[in-house]
Amino acid sequence: MNQRAMSLRMPESLAVRLGAIARTDGVPISEFVREAIESQIALRLSDEGFKERLKKRIAEDREVWRELGVEG
Repeated sequence: MNQRAMSLRMPESLAVRLGAIARTDGVPISEFVREAIESQIALRLSDEGFKERLKKRIAEDREVWRELGVEG
């Protein structure tokens, strides 16, 4: 599986709470964050309103590419 490293900035108070929860659950912070992100993505993808906004965004981007002569 390909992976990409990312950095994440957050307020100190959030980082402290995140660390405490991850330690309590016995998981690395990185695993906890990955699971939280996966959960949020799944939530968005089950939201019909989000899907409609995504379709609109894709259509708008496609139009920009067309105008730039990149997509036929």
